[in-house]
Amino acid sequence: MKKIRYKRVLTIAGSDPSGGAGIQADLKTMSACGCFGTSAITAVVDENTVGVYGVHPIPVNFVKGQIKSVMDDIGADAIKIGMLHSSDLIRGIKETLAPYQLRNIVLDPVMVATSGDKLLLDEAIATLKSELIPSVRVITPNIPEAEILSGQRISCQADLSKVVKSMTCGGKVSVLLKAGHLTEDELTDIFYNAETDEMIELKSQRVHTRNTHGTGCTFSSAVASQLAQGLDLNDAVRAAKEYINKAIVDGAAYEIGKGHGPVHHFHPFWK
Repeated sequence: MKKIRYKRVLTIAGSDPSGGAGIQADLKTMSACGCFGTSAITAVVDENTVGVYGVHPIPVNFVKGQIKSVMDDIGADAIKIGMLHSSDLIRGIKETLAPYQLRNIVLDPVMVATSGDKLLLDEAIATLKSELIPSVRVITPNIPEAEILSGQRISCQADLSKVVKSMTCGGKVSVLLKAGHLTEDELTDIFYNAETDEMIELKSQRVHTRNTHGTGCTFSSAVASQLAQGLDLNDAVRAAKEYINKAIVDGAAYEIGKGHGPVHHFHPFWK
């Protein structure tokens, strides 16, 4: 019998015990998108749908060991990077991934949780910008993260197109800038494809729901999963946008937790 090889996606991120964000959301998304998900945990986070109460960083060498263990045995067709916390960890991950020369790396520059709690040390932001972002294929900032990365204020839809190119590291990195923090009922994410010099608008209607916990983790993991499946950048982003939109719409019907509940990661399969 001929063996079938899974499309493999490695998530390097923090753990969310409430199951809606972090590696838990990543692995659910990867499974829903038809990929085999593996993980390297960067931090154990004490959080739920209401807030973040503590962060326990995993030692850098142990994170590097997790990555090597997965890559040397299972390998990966794409990698999603999430919560990183410190400069030492950022440098350690970049150093560990370098020998594998994997092109499909999606970085979600996690800085602030949906609850508003800060997840990235100030000193690590400069390291993220100068050392890790230039080495990935796609970054997926939301508006608060884009303001930090670009140093520019974003107050309306028109600002997205003006700011997006400033985060491409001189046209080397593609940027998916998400519009969810704006107030319009029609949301338009902006995707700048640095490989083709294209600007693409991704429109959707706002869903009025509190269940938005982990949307950034989910969206970026969906992009990584679609790249692992062999889609080109534009199609991968469009497919991921369709997936997250439906996950938010269907997730609005559920009640999990007392705060920002999760999206519905397995909406293609069960109600």
